[in-house]
Amino acid sequence: MHTIALGAFTVTRIEEMLTPGFDPGFLFPAYDEAILTRNPELAEPNFLDPASRRLMSSMHSWLIRTGRHVILIDTGCGNHKERHTPGFERFHMLDKPYLRHLAEAGVRPEDVTLVINTHLHIDHVGWNTQLVDGRWVPTFPNARYIYGAQEFKHWRSPEGGLIGMPGNGPVMEDSVMPVWEAGQVDLIEDGDSILDGLSVELAPGHTAGQMFVRLESDRHAAYFTGDCLHQPMQVARPDWNSRFCEDQVQAVATRRRLLDHAADRGALVFPAHFGAPHTGYVRRTGETFRFEPLAA
Repeated sequence: MHTIALGAFTVTRIEEMLTPGFDPGFLFPAYDEAILTRNPELAEPNFLDPASRRLMSSMHSWLIRTGRHVILIDTGCGNHKERHTPGFERFHMLDKPYLRHLAEAGVRPEDVTLVINTHLHIDHVGWNTQLVDGRWVPTFPNARYIYGAQEFKHWRSPEGGLIGMPGNGPVMEDSVMPVWEAGQVDLIEDGDSILDGLSVELAPGHTAGQMFVRLESDRHAAYFTGDCLHQPMQVARPDWNSRFCEDQVQAVATRRRLLDHAADRGALVFPAHFGAPHTGYVRRTGETFRFEPLAA
């Protein structure tokens, strides 16, 4: 379990699962196999499973520690949850040792002070809650959970996200609303500071209210990207959206903005689903970019 020091902060990946996920042609409607010739590193086994030819997909939280704060960014898929939406069957009724992995990092559920959900999709909010005596209750009893105000409104509105993705309805019911009803949610807006050195920026496109998290401490900078980036292929091809992006034009504009920021600042990027080593740098290559994995 590798921990990265960034000024006053440390960052540790808490794994839920790491498996082959989607076929690249399914995830990216614009997929072109030629990308593997131009960027052969993208075909390495940590990114593309050689047996199934599916993209390696990590489900994890980023654990951030600073001072008295213990923070989780996104919470994976969760255990014991019914997930029948086509394409997401691998998330159905999971029984994963996520809390054991958290304990191995020295953190108990009651130690967590903040949970930040970059957006409210199935694979980012699952461990917000756990099943106790037949009820979904907050997994982290002493934490404030941070939702984007626009994102929360988007999924609760009759004209919002559930029109395009009705399968996220059960996710709202078992992983989002129980925390709201427990009174543990704070809604935040674009540009709000969470604490000194940690802030959010609206990153719409994948969903209407998705956010990414910016960390700045001493001379260090990092971006926790949510689903602005699903796979390293999108660093080389920022014009490729996933089929789950709600606003295709806005998603590309947001991705380019994030990549520009990361390249210009020399910031580490901490995506939500990249294969090992799961984090790295964005480097410019002419008019586009390449992903440089963080050295072990």
